[in-house]
Amino acid sequence: MMQILGFMKKIIAGLGIIILTVCCKGNNVIKISNTNYELAFSDEFDEQSLKTDIWDYRTDSKHWSTQKKENVEVKDGFLYLNLKKEKSLDKEYTGAGLISKKKFKYGYYEARLKTPFGGGWHTSFWLMTHDGSGGTNTNVATIEIDILENDSKDRKGYHVNLHKWYDGHKDYIGKHVEAFGIDEKFQVLACEYTPEYVRYYLNGEVVREINIKDLNHSGLNIWLTSIASFLGGTESVDDTKLPSSAIFDYVRYYKPVK
Repeated sequence: MMQILGFMKKIIAGLGIIILTVCCKGNNVIKISNTNYELAFSDEFDEQSLKTDIWDYRTDSKHWSTQKKENVEVKDGFLYLNLKKEKSLDKEYTGAGLISKKKFKYGYYEARLKTPFGGGWHTSFWLMTHDGSGGTNTNVATIEIDILENDSKDRKGYHVNLHKWYDGHKDYIGKHVEAFGIDEKFQVLACEYTPEYVRYYLNGEVVREINIKDLNHSGLNIWLTSIASFLGGTESVDDTKLPSSAIFDYVRYYKPVK
């Protein structure tokens, strides 16, 4: 019954986006930029609990929060990354995150999500190599593709970005993308990772493209995370809005069809 209710809720909440994808989708194949992509990985969060066979937890202590697996919740067809004011290790707040166990490479990555209410939280949907530890380790990374980076004090949008980590760090200047009320309504964020470029999408529209022909490429893990942070010029966490959550409706990866 819980799965049926969750499924019905997602149909009602996302009717517009379902119509959009079904009309260009057949047999789990979509066409993006004249390239056919086939669904190869997805989590619709329709189970009673997290699929721990496909996800690892983010459990580091970074910036203003410690990330706890207990803060990850799957219910009613959604993933909740719960954010709390509670002391853990040397931090005053706790966040949460997931990292895919598998690495993926070229293809189309997409998630439907909503950012948390209240300032102080850095929520991200991104791709980077994971070394199996509880947090980020840029020493093993080649490139980092940030499909969404939102500092929750910004209710008008988010940033896309790309980082090169090998042979010294280079930050390819990101772009602020307008997405008004991103903490009130779900948005579909996506990127197309190819040998030539990374192309970023918001609700099916291209918002940025970065040439990556001269960069080293590798398999990348999928990260869904929210941590308390000073990033974006954030001065403090708004305790009056806690507890809060970053909410994901689904995440999908489509591989190129040969």
